[in-house]
This record gives sequence, C-alpha cells and structure tokens, in this order.
Amino acid sequence: MQKDIREELKDYKEPNVELSANHQNKFEKLLMAELHQQQPKKKSFKWLSIAASIVLLISLGIKFYPKENPKLVEKPAKDISLGSISPEFETIEKYYKNSINLEISQLELTEDNKEIIDGYLSKIRELTKEYKSLTKELSTKGVNDSTIEALISNLQLRLQLLQRLKKQLKELKNLNKTQNETQII
Repeated sequence: MQKDIREELKDYKEPNVELSANHQNKFEKLLMAELHQQQPKKKSFKWLSIAASIVLLISLGIKFYPKENPKLVEKPAKDISLGSISPEFETIEKYYKNSINLEISQLELTEDNKEIIDGYLSKIRELTKEYKSLTKELSTKGVNDSTIEALISNLQLRLQLLQRLKKQLKELKNLNKTQNETQII
C-alpha cells in the first residue's frame, strides 16, 4: 500500500489560523529568555586590561626615566692591579698572595698563641689596606716604578711577617714542651 504523498497533498488546504495580537511580543520574550538561559554569562576581563595598561606604563616609565646626566658623571677609572701591568708582575703577585694564604691556613690557633697571632694578623690587615690604597693610586696616577716597588715590598713584608709568626709559634711550642717535660720530671 504505497501512496504517493504528492497525491495526498494536492487536495490539502492549510487551515487559516489567526495569531493573537501579542503573539510576536510573547515569542520574542520567550526567545530571549531561552537564549539567556543557554549562554553562560561572559566574565568581564576589564580588570585584566587595566592591569596590563598599568604594567605597560610602569615599564615604559622605568625605561625612559631620566638617569644621571652622562656628561656630568665621570666613569670610574678601571682598577689596575699589579697583575694587570705585565705577566711577570702577575706571576709575582700570585706567588706572594698564594704564599700568604698558605701561611695563614697553616696557623694553629690555641689559647697560648692567640694573642701573638692576633697581633700579627692586625699588622697584616693594615698592610692589606695599604696594598689596596696603593692599587687605587696605581689606577688613578698611572703606572710608575715607585708604586710598583711599594706594592711588591708590601707583599714581601706580609709574607715575612707570617714567616716570623710561624717561627715564633714554633719557639713557643718548643718552650711549652720543655716546660711540660720539666714539670713531669
């Protein structure tokens, strides 16, 4: 039983349905209500754009902030040390500094020798300060023989002081041993 739909629809007449006068307004309200329920509310990113603007303004302000007038500010002179003058002086400076550090590291601090060591170390600190001032003088006034000789003799003097300290500590240690041995006998 197949029927042709075209035959059936030939005689079909649409019923005349009249819509109410408010039909269009009611339909729009229902449609809007339905659309608002289906769509999630959009989050406002206005605060994010404000924060980005503030960050941008701060970074531009930092970049273009007027710094000290470069014409008025003198560039500090590069520190010249004894080792930067020539390779020979660098070798001499390294030798003395390494020897000084080695001598200091080999010191044994005890109750008996604490005073002696402190006295020598304070003299060595003074010589180190003098050495730093001599290197500044070398940087500002330029390289000259008297400053170079003063730097080398400063290093020599520090090493000699440490060697003298080491010798005195040995003598003190031997003296303490002999006193202990005499007390035991």
